[in-house]
Amino acid sequence: MTRLLLVLLAFELAGCAVVPKMEKVESGQQNVGARLELTLDGAWNHFQSAQIAPARVWTMEGLPVDELRVFAGVKSGEAIDAGAPEIAGTKKIQFRAGMHADEIVAMFEGLYTKGGSTFQLDKLEPWSFGGEKGFRFEFTFTRKVDGVVNLGVGYGAVSKGELYALLYFAPRLGFFPRNKDKVEEIARGARLKIDRKSTRLNSSHLV
Repeated sequence: MTRLLLVLLAFELAGCAVVPKMEKVESGQQNVGARLELTLDGAWNHFQSAQIAPARVWTMEGLPVDELRVFAGVKSGEAIDAGAPEIAGTKKIQFRAGMHADEIVAMFEGLYTKGGSTFQLDKLEPWSFGGEKGFRFEFTFTRKVDGVVNLGVGYGAVSKGELYALLYFAPRLGFFPRNKDKVEEIARGARLKIDRKSTRLNSSHLV
């Protein structure tokens, strides 16, 4: 009940009129978008709301306690906050295919701080994600609505001009240490499938 009240409060403060759906996710392989494959292990739940598009969100502890946000195939020029309510004086945050890792992280910082929360980048390093050369970063995220200090970790790569990324955060006391290894395992097991259609089209030009 406490978690439900927190969710309702968060959405009320965010100006949401409709409470979204939450559904249990079975362990095992999950296809996210056309190319991203993730393997889940544990009691994850899928949070469904048009206001988080184009991302998909999973949670273990219940929102707003922890959040695993997944971006799969965000195209150049597409906003990572496309479904979010408009905020006066702000613009949508657009991904561009030519962005470097630090610019992509800064883009995510903009996503998390739009409502007045704070974001601090603690670490950024090269990392293989989905079989592509990518990056891994750690951050501290303090939510404005309740002042809770969260630790977070993110993984990402740009493949064929599209952005693929996972971002997880949870309160630094208890919840983040409990689940960070599960999230790391999901990130290490991420796979980007070959675009068969694109491969056939490219091959046809060589004939």
